[in-house]
Amino acid sequence: MEKLATTVSEPHAKREYKDTVFRMLFSDKEKLLSLYNAMNDRHYENAEDLKIVTLKNAIYMGMKNDLAFMVDTQICLYEHQSTKNPNMPLRDMFYISLEYQAYVNNKSLYSSTLQKLPTPKFVIFYNGTEDLEECTELRLSDAYENLEGEPNLELRVIVLNVNEGCNRKLMEHCQVLKEYAQYVAKVRRYTAEMELDAAVKRAVEECITEGILEDFLRENRAEVEMVSILEYDKDFEEKKLREAEYEAGREEGARFGLAEGIVETGCAYNVPEPDILARLQEKLDIPLRKAQEYFAMYSK
Repeated sequence: MEKLATTVSEPHAKREYKDTVFRMLFSDKEKLLSLYNAMNDRHYENAEDLKIVTLKNAIYMGMKNDLAFMVDTQICLYEHQSTKNPNMPLRDMFYISLEYQAYVNNKSLYSSTLQKLPTPKFVIFYNGTEDLEECTELRLSDAYENLEGEPNLELRVIVLNVNEGCNRKLMEHCQVLKEYAQYVAKVRRYTAEMELDAAVKRAVEECITEGILEDFLRENRAEVEMVSILEYDKDFEEKKLREAEYEAGREEGARFGLAEGIVETGCAYNVPEPDILARLQEKLDIPLRKAQEYFAMYSK
């Protein structure tokens, strides 16, 4: 089968794509092949059997796929995620569309001959701190509104929890993935005890001493430390943002509930509208315009 084009013209990106230790590690074809073998119970030994087709220059809406490769007639899109993301099926649909577009470039889609395509497989390797089962599935159809019957367009993504202690069988068959999980666990453990940069440096030093990703860390130590600090700092900031959004949502919900109660009670006892508006302003500490919006919403 022909090799997929490795680049696609790059749309405007809103933010710079940041690398991760996972992507650094498995960008090595030997390591990626070992992961594929473990995932599929295969025994390929020649890394040249694997063709890297990651869309290196393709960023869609600020998103870039991590790893894409072909083995025989299959194309695999592997993603690393440290936060839950129910939109990955949609993102993967964009990615595979670009891959297929490159694949059939200069071929006629109007001919009577069926254009064969490599079979896609979508996998997410999750190592976030939120609880997640060892293996779950996301479906594009979960996002459809008012779906009736079987969806005409479906895309399934397997999500594997690769935190230390999870998916032990997979870890035993892919030593690199197991050691990656051990490294991540050390960074998290030490981050709870000291500053992030010190935690990363200690985790790297300890892993090298214990023979965990030893060659990789020795060869790429400075870059791994820099990427890890950026990666985990980003995760921490995103977690704080989610917590703030949750609190804001909860407060807004309480505000709506109180406003509804004031308006409905006032109307039930025939309290004049100006008095209800004044009550809303006082209790919710809001301007008259906002009080009028609440009144219009709940007085019907």
